[in-house]
Amino acid sequence: MLEIISALWPVFALILLGYAAKKAQFPGEGFWRQAEKATYFILFPTLLVTRLSTTDMSVVDLGAVGLTILLMVLIASALAFLVRLFTQFDAAGFTSLYQGSVRFNVYVGLAASATLYGSLGLAVGAVVMAIMIPLLNLCCVLVFSAFTHKSGNISSILLAIIKNPLIISSLLGLLLNQTGLGFPLILEPVAELLSRMALPLGLLSVGAGLSFRVLVKSGKEIAWASIIKLGFMPLIAFALCFVVALELESAEIIWLYAALPTATSSYILARQLGGDAPMMAAIITGQTLISMISIPFMLISLSFLQKIIINQ
Repeated sequence: MLEIISALWPVFALILLGYAAKKAQFPGEGFWRQAEKATYFILFPTLLVTRLSTTDMSVVDLGAVGLTILLMVLIASALAFLVRLFTQFDAAGFTSLYQGSVRFNVYVGLAASATLYGSLGLAVGAVVMAIMIPLLNLCCVLVFSAFTHKSGNISSILLAIIKNPLIISSLLGLLLNQTGLGFPLILEPVAELLSRMALPLGLLSVGAGLSFRVLVKSGKEIAWASIIKLGFMPLIAFALCFVVALELESAEIIWLYAALPTATSSYILARQLGGDAPMMAAIITGQTLISMISIPFMLISLSFLQKIIINQ
């Protein structure tokens, strides 16, 4: 229990530090947007390629992980649609509820999994992202198309998914790993320095994106989305990992990703495709704050439950 808390508190401390820096206008308003862009397009991809190209991938059960992720997203999606049957969400509001129920924050996930599980955490995390990012983007675009009748240019959206730097870097790292080429030695010292910047700068950027002003009028929406994303999804992941008999450490990493708050990029998609952007911003901020308590609680509870099942 103490190991989980001690490993996770620096992650959330950096998020709060990023928020404090943004409020203090340090180092300046324009810095954070550029920092997030650098993290997304350069630092995180470098981290993924270097770690995946040198990690022993035999410890990752790709089939079991892929099946677990697919079923987890489908079940969480079904729960979001079930909630809509018993609530008064309009079409645009439901798209924000849906994104808040199924998407996850890459920065928090990679930082937490790397801190708790080292190279295995990065390896499983990269596999999770390679499967989940295109799957979730496709699901979200279909939901927007059905509920707001504004799906945008499908070909451009699919191209954006294919060009996603996190997916490209994950696939490149896996290719270098499986072909035995590994990461080029001459580039390794530079890549290592860049990789060390990725997680702290990414977490600071998450904090800088928080907005407490948007929380006032969206309590019900935050509650429903958080119940599904932060409450039910980790339990669903636990059950699925048990059913597919996933190795314990890999299962724990899946639980962690299932317990993550929704992605900050959800706001951009809501704004572009006719969703309720203010509600989406409220859900992002609310879930990020709640997850500081819910993630350690869920991981500790599920680990305890796992031990009970094993000892029976």
